[in-house]
Amino acid sequence: MKLVRKDLEKDNAGQVTLIPEEPEDMWHTYNLLQVGDSLRASTIRKVQTESSTGSVGSNRIRTTLTLCVKAIDFDSQACQLRVKGTNIQENEYVKMGAYHTIELEPNRQFTLAKKQWDSVVLERIEQACDPAWNADVAAVVMQEGLAHVCLVTPSMTLTRAKVEVNIPRKRKGNCSQHDRALERFYEQVVQAIQRHINFEVVKCVLVASPGFVREQFCDYMFQQAIKTDNKLLLENRSKFLQVHSSSGHKYALKEALCDPSVTSRLSDTKAAGEVKALDDFYKMLQHEPDRAFYGLKHVEKANEAMAIDTLLISDELFRHQDVTTRARYVKLVDNVRENMGTVRIFSSLHVSGEQLGQLTGVAAILRFPVAELSDQEDESSSEED
Repeated sequence: MKLVRKDLEKDNAGQVTLIPEEPEDMWHTYNLLQVGDSLRASTIRKVQTESSTGSVGSNRIRTTLTLCVKAIDFDSQACQLRVKGTNIQENEYVKMGAYHTIELEPNRQFTLAKKQWDSVVLERIEQACDPAWNADVAAVVMQEGLAHVCLVTPSMTLTRAKVEVNIPRKRKGNCSQHDRALERFYEQVVQAIQRHINFEVVKCVLVASPGFVREQFCDYMFQQAIKTDNKLLLENRSKFLQVHSSSGHKYALKEALCDPSVTSRLSDTKAAGEVKALDDFYKMLQHEPDRAFYGLKHVEKANEAMAIDTLLISDELFRHQDVTTRARYVKLVDNVRENMGTVRIFSSLHVSGEQLGQLTGVAAILRFPVAELSDQEDESSSEED
């Protein structure tokens, strides 16, 4: 993302002009936009024209519109963002108050104005414009007959290909059908890797599986690469890292990212940091439950006691349409930082973010046990019963 201009007043009202440069920037833009904001961008409008003879035709004309945002639609697979709203600035082709949908796209500038730019939104702009946040990882999570080829960016886990091949069981004295099917499966996974992984960007490719599937697959892939003189795979051989996972399903990617060998390799990526924080939270919940809280009310009480060491919060909560609720989450983040706590904002499109979403989207690891909060909760729930 490129920051072109930033004009903010003392009360944090104002506007920011940005240019999204790659698909992931559309995800950042989606998180910046809120209903009620003002968006100015170039768009195509179908306009009816009448010629001197009276015949009516229609032309598609490019014009710049300023909309009051009413609805936002994001397609995570295609990384496309559509913003629907009403025109709030004079335009020769579009009446004031008329509805229009702007499709934001990479390399096309837009200006976003808000009545209040809060700390969470400003931090996202800072991160989106910092190239260090784009250290990418790819992953192949597999088991016999099933594989998912994923891209793990700082903000989301994108499934780029799913390979499914029916593998017949080994039969006594005859394994040829099983071996042929397995070879066909491996070949399709290799093709998917070559098609969907950009080795110029990706610094590490995780190959995760139960058992020996990953070893057998990697042996097959590099033997074939040597036979066919596949320079792309051979030159990037050092980027492949084999790790254990319980299955070939996408959710098993979290286990692979938790592996110590992976964490050390990806120590500078946001994805690994989020996974480690969530893993630490689960461990704390298991061994010291008085130092691991989740749910907004519970976490807010821990915050009042200045007990939060690490706050885990999903970016989905900051897209809440109710201004008061959103402000509550922003205040929580600001307070934790003021009290020298660490804040980790998880992407809801990430595997770890999905898991945090199942825990209400907000959780905290505490500096010290706050047992009375748990007791209060137990008492109030028993009274309700």
